[in-house]
Amino acid sequence: MSESTNQYLTFTLGDEVYALDISSVREVLEYTAITKVPRTPDYIRGVINLRGRAVPVVDVRLKFDMPETERTVDTCIIIVEVNLGGEETVIGALADSVKEVMDIEPKDIEPAPKMGTSIRADFIRGIGKHGEDFIIVLDIDKVFTEEELTQMTASAPDAQSAA
Repeated sequence: MSESTNQYLTFTLGDEVYALDISSVREVLEYTAITKVPRTPDYIRGVINLRGRAVPVVDVRLKFDMPETERTVDTCIIIVEVNLGGEETVIGALADSVKEVMDIEPKDIEPAPKMGTSIRADFIRGIGKHGEDFIIVLDIDKVFTEEELTQMTASAPDAQSAA
C-alpha cells in the first residue's frame, strides 16, 4: 500500500462510520439481486453478476458480529479488490450507506487500540479523527482470512452454472 494516499471512502454499518483506502475500491453499486450460493457461510450473501462475472457479496455486518444488513434505499454494494496470495480478487461488500470520499491525513489516524488477546483487531488499520467523530479505518486485505477468501472465490464460479 502506498503511504501517500490519504483518500478514503467512508460508509456506515449501523451507527458506526468505517473507511476504506480509495485505492482498494473499484466502484459502488446500488443494491441489486443477489443469488444465494448453497453451503456457504452466512456472511457470504451470494453472488452478483458484474458485467458477466460472478462476484461474491459479503455482509460485512455479519462478519463483524452485527445484525444482518437490512435492505433500504441507501443500501449499496462496495466493489473492492483484495489481495489473495499475491493475486487481486474482486468481492462486493454490503454497506448500510456510503457517505463520501474524504481526506484523512496520516497524523489523524491513531493505531488500532489493543482490545486484549482474544479479540482479533488486526483488520483495523487505525482510528481516524474527523472533527469530533471517529472513523474506523479498515485494512480490506485483512478483514477476511485467506481461507475465507478462497471459499468465496471458489463458490463464485458455481453460481454462474446455478444461475
